[in-house]
Amino acid sequence: MPRQTQLLYPARPPAPARDAATVLLLRDGDQGMEVLMTRRSATASFVPGAYVFPGGGVDVADAGCHTRLQRRISQSSTQLTQAVAAIRESFEELGVLLARHADGRWASQADIEALDRQVDLHTQCSAAGLTLAADAVFVLARWITDRDLPKRFDVPFLVARMPPDQQPVADETEQFEPVWVKPADALARHKSGSFFMIYPTIRTLERLLDFVDVAAVLQACAVSEAPLWTSCPRTGLLAGREARYMEHESAFGELALVCPDGQIVHPLDWQHERVVPLLNNVQRLTASNPGVMTGPGTNSYLVGDASTGYIVIDPGPLDGEHLAKLYRAAGGDIRLIVCTHSHPDHSPGAQPLQALCANTPPIAGFASAATARAASAFTPDRSLLNGELLTLSPPGLEANSSHESCHTLQVIHTPGHAANHLCLLLLQDGLLFSGDHVLNGSTTVIDPPDGDMDDYLNSLELLIAACQAQQVKFILPAHGYAIGGPDDEAMAALLRLKQHRLQRETKVMRAMQAQPQASLDDWLAVVYDDVPARMWPVAKRSLLAHVARIESMIDRHDD
Repeated sequence: MPRQTQLLYPARPPAPARDAATVLLLRDGDQGMEVLMTRRSATASFVPGAYVFPGGGVDVADAGCHTRLQRRISQSSTQLTQAVAAIRESFEELGVLLARHADGRWASQADIEALDRQVDLHTQCSAAGLTLAADAVFVLARWITDRDLPKRFDVPFLVARMPPDQQPVADETEQFEPVWVKPADALARHKSGSFFMIYPTIRTLERLLDFVDVAAVLQACAVSEAPLWTSCPRTGLLAGREARYMEHESAFGELALVCPDGQIVHPLDWQHERVVPLLNNVQRLTASNPGVMTGPGTNSYLVGDASTGYIVIDPGPLDGEHLAKLYRAAGGDIRLIVCTHSHPDHSPGAQPLQALCANTPPIAGFASAATARAASAFTPDRSLLNGELLTLSPPGLEANSSHESCHTLQVIHTPGHAANHLCLLLLQDGLLFSGDHVLNGSTTVIDPPDGDMDDYLNSLELLIAACQAQQVKFILPAHGYAIGGPDDEAMAALLRLKQHRLQRETKVMRAMQAQPQASLDDWLAVVYDDVPARMWPVAKRSLLAHVARIESMIDRHDD
C-alpha cells in the first residue's frame, strides 16, 4: 500500500457499517420477469421517497430461531440470520410471508391476514404451524454503503420467488405503493424522473436484465452461497458532478488510490493542460494524443518530490507543449527519463525533454531490437539491467535507499508488446508502472515480429510473481486510469488479463482445428466475433501472434 506520508488526503476511517438485509421478490409476468418494489416514506431518515426492495436492519432475535426454519445445509449461520431478517422485513413492510405449513403448502393470504405485523413473527408462526422458508432465499449480491457517508450499511441483497396467492399490502408507515415492475421498465422510469431509485438499486436492476426469468436468477444464485458480486462503490467528480463506480469499472482503482477513505474530491475528467496528482510522490500528465490505440492519451508519470528530484516515465510523443508541462511540473529538476518501450507515443519526447533540462538527465531503457519498426528505433543513453534499482533520495541520504523519504523503482524487463518493453515497481508504495503491458479498459496489441505472444504471457507471469512478492495494490498503466484497490483488485486484474489471453488462444486453436486450410481473415471472424469489426485490422496482429505461439508449441511438442 502507498505510504501514509504520500497520501494526498489525510486518513479518515469510514463510519462503521450496520448489518441489514434486503430481499428481491420475483415473479414471472406475462411480459417477462418482474420484481416487487415499494416507495419509502417521504420522512424516512435514509433515502426518503426512493423506490426500494423490502428490507431493513438485522435484529438480535433474527439469530435466535435457526432451529425453527427450513434451510439448505450449505447456508451459514450468518446467512440464515440475514434470510430471517429479510423474511421478517418483507412481512412487516409488505405483508408477504416466506413460510410453509408442515405439509409443504405456502402460507396463504388468509394465514397472513390472521397474523399481526406488530407482534413477534417467530412466535406467531410457531402458533400457526408455519415454518420460515430460509431455504427459498438465495444470496444475489452484497452492497456496502459508500465510505463517505455518515450512515452506512452492509447489506446482502437476497432473492426469492414470490409465494403463490399472496398480495403485497404496504404498511403505510415505512413503505407505500407496492408495485410489480420489470427491471427494464423501472430503469426507464427512473431515467425519466418518475421513479427515484438509489445507486445499488439501479445497478442491481441492471444486472437482472441478463436473466430471462426467475428460474434463471435462482439457478445462478444456487451455484454457491457466495454473492454474484460484492461492491462498496467509490465516488469521484466528472464534469464537476459526483459520479459513482463499482469495483469492475475503470475509475474505481484510481479513486481507491487517491482517496482511500472515500473523500469525494478527485476529478476524473481527462484533460491535458496540467498534471494530476495521484500521490504526493506520483503525478500524471496525459498527452494530447487520444485515439483508438491510445484511449484518452499516453500517460507520462513524474515520480519523486521537490527534495529528491524526479524521474519521468514515458515522456510521450513529440509534443512540445506536453514536454514543457512535464518540465515545469518537475521544477526543471528531472534526474532520469525512462522509456517503458520505444513506440512512437512513448519515447520520441525523451530527447527534447532532456534538452530542456540544464543537468541533461540520461535517457534510460532498453534499446529497440532489430525487429522494431523504423518509427520505434530507440537507443538509450543508459541501458538498464533487469532487476536494477533506480533510487531518488533527499540530499544526505543517497547511501540509504531504504529510508522513508526515498523513492525506489525496480526495473522488470517485460518483452511481449515490444521486445524492449519494461515495467517499473515503486517499491516503497506498492505501485506498478505497467507501460503498455497492462492497460485499463483494453488489452494491448501484440504485433509481430517485435511483439511476441509467448514473451508477453511469460512476462505477465513475471509481473504476477513480482506483484505478489511486493504486495502491489495498484497498477499505473500508460493508457487509462489507475487499476487496483486496497484488497486484491490489482492481482485480480492481472489474473483476469492472463485468463482473457488464454481464453482467446483457446478460440484460436479451435478455429485452426476446425478450419485448418482457412485464411487468417477466416479465423479472425471466428476468434474475434465479440469485437467490433472496425477493430479487426488491429486484432489481426494479435491473432498472428497467437498463431505463431501455437505453431511454436506444436513444433516443440513434435521435437
